[in-house]
Amino acid sequence: MKTAKKVLLIVALFVLLIVGASSIVITRENEYSLIRQFGKIDHVVSEAGISFKIPFIETVDKLPKQIMLYDLSSSDVITSDKKTMICDSYILWHIVDPQKFAQTLNSSIVNAEGRLDAIVYNSTKNVISSTTQDDVISGRDGELSAAIIANIGSSLDQYGIKLLAFETKMLDLPGDNKAAVYERMISERDNIAATYTAEGSSEAQIIRNTTDKEVTVLLSEAEKEAAILIAEGEAEYMRILSEAYNDESKQEFYSFVRSLDALKISLQGGNKTVILSPDSPIAHIFYGLQ
Repeated sequence: MKTAKKVLLIVALFVLLIVGASSIVITRENEYSLIRQFGKIDHVVSEAGISFKIPFIETVDKLPKQIMLYDLSSSDVITSDKKTMICDSYILWHIVDPQKFAQTLNSSIVNAEGRLDAIVYNSTKNVISSTTQDDVISGRDGELSAAIIANIGSSLDQYGIKLLAFETKMLDLPGDNKAAVYERMISERDNIAATYTAEGSSEAQIIRNTTDKEVTVLLSEAEKEAAILIAEGEAEYMRILSEAYNDESKQEFYSFVRSLDALKISLQGGNKTVILSPDSPIAHIFYGLQ
């Protein structure tokens, strides 16, 4: 009897241990715990920690909570100006509604990536097909990604998924027409540069012409002012001389000085011979004639 009781006690403890262990649910930081009752989701545990379920009646499924990366396959897309480009991209996404995710995608990450692949590819194709090749190339700094995400809109909400980022690893031309497109782009840039150069030269010529005109006007006014000042100075000089030699004694001295100046001028150069008439003022200086 004692042995049977011990066996029963051990069995009971073992069963209790199994039941207790099967009723504990451990949820980590990077996961959701979906508690199912007879296959139907009863509730979702989103917070990390320990929770409990009804053993043998409720089961647990796990879904990732962290941000996931999906690498899309390279694909050809056609721009609005009928140019083919190769797009190689990836996305960042995560599950925001685990219950809706489980119901629509059967808790399968593979199914989710398949839906993401189709939706993102269609959005990429639609955006690029309505954009010229030049705008696609210039929009690789973020404008293209923003346009693709905006085009997707809320279409992923039905799956409990949120798209966090779309990035292009490569958005390039096919090898057979890349060189021709680059040459055309270089030619267009050269034409633009030539236009800017011509416009700059025209503006520079206008500025030079305007400046030359202003300089000519200023020089003319300056010469006019200078001529007026010279005339005024000469008039003042003559007035001063007139006042200085107003009497006979001063007039004789003035005549004497002028005669010396004339003699000095006549003696310049190689010929030093001066022929004077007896009535010359200079002769009066040398001979003392009256």
